[in-house]
Amino acid sequence: MRAAFLLVGATLAAPALAQDQAATLVPDSGDTAWMLAASALVLFMTLPGLALFYGGLVRARNLLSVMMHCFAVAAVASLLWGLVGYSIAFAPGTAWTGGALNVGLSNLALLREGMTVPESTFALFQMMFAIITPALMIGTFVERVRFGWLLGFSALWSLLVYAPVAHWVWGGGWLAQLGTLDFAGGIVVHTTAGVSSLVIALLIGRRNGFPQKLILPHSPALTMVGAGMLWVGWFGFNGGSALGAGDGASSAMLNTHFAACSAALTWIAVERIKLGRATTVGIATGAIAGLATVTPAAGMVGPLGAMALGVIGALVCFGVVILVRHKWHIDDSLDVFAVHGVGGIVGSLLLAPFASAALGGAGYEGGANATSQFVAQAVGVGAVALWSAVVTLAISLIVAVIAPMRVSLDAEREGLDISSHGERAWEFD
Repeated sequence: MRAAFLLVGATLAAPALAQDQAATLVPDSGDTAWMLAASALVLFMTLPGLALFYGGLVRARNLLSVMMHCFAVAAVASLLWGLVGYSIAFAPGTAWTGGALNVGLSNLALLREGMTVPESTFALFQMMFAIITPALMIGTFVERVRFGWLLGFSALWSLLVYAPVAHWVWGGGWLAQLGTLDFAGGIVVHTTAGVSSLVIALLIGRRNGFPQKLILPHSPALTMVGAGMLWVGWFGFNGGSALGAGDGASSAMLNTHFAACSAALTWIAVERIKLGRATTVGIATGAIAGLATVTPAAGMVGPLGAMALGVIGALVCFGVVILVRHKWHIDDSLDVFAVHGVGGIVGSLLLAPFASAALGGAGYEGGANATSQFVAQAVGVGAVALWSAVVTLAISLIVAVIAPMRVSLDAEREGLDISSHGERAWEFD
């Protein structure tokens, strides 16, 4: 008799159970809407944010070339991400690389495992990171790089550096298993692009006249506008990395803003002391340094920790700019390594102490503490930096066999706008 009642009860409960299971497969509309908006904000960082930020820093005869580079890299990185990049980074695979399940963005799940949004939304959001990372490196070789080399290098770099590192850290790879943390890209984005930029700067050589001749930005106004766009877009960059519309996103956005503010003010304070004046390019660069520094820790530190990261990031990045440009005379033209690379590395390492609950952070998981977390962060930074440097060197030289890396001296003097693209940014009658 008891068995009969159980059978009837199970039969009556089955439809309700099925409905509950079906409900769990429905994406959360709020989280999905936020992730879609964040994706647009991150694309806005590259187009037009980064294009204007970098474009204002070069001479007028090279403005269009910088914008062309940003657009072209965005297109190349996007198509490769859809074809194989996402699968390398996020499909199930080994500790070193993802498998082929999602080649061509096939077999995407209705819900990304462990998330409340469709996997297509997650793939879209991650594609924007795959765009901006190689685009950051454009600032290293402005005013002297061949367009053909840029396209070939960016394509191979996206597949051989960015996608594997994204798998190591964000796709459940060996660094994730080790405990390395990177909330929004201090390692995956800024360390890879920054270290690779330093390698390329050494390979391609200095611009004509550097360092003897002072090469001034042609439009600090454009740079300020671009920096403002980057700042706004970074809310999607870091806030979207919470992967939902909740306290995690708002906390990350607060921390992002606080770090940018403290870094911007710190940078111009140092400028005032060393140079006797605070500049518009300085406050813009300082803000970017703070944004890069807080990125790996934005969702894991408290507001005071974020402010401290901004101050430390600005001080360290300012010092490295002086070191690279004025001591070593390396022409990393727009300071990609010193600002983005060093900022990301500093933030990734300082995540360990500032994540402590005693300092207002989110605390540690899995029995970790500040020391063990710092070790995991250092291993992650070191491994990614080494991989980025070695692979970038190999890719650069291989592509240069087919398409030379650098334009001729005459083309450089004439400017890449005319010599490479046959147009001028500004025409005056």
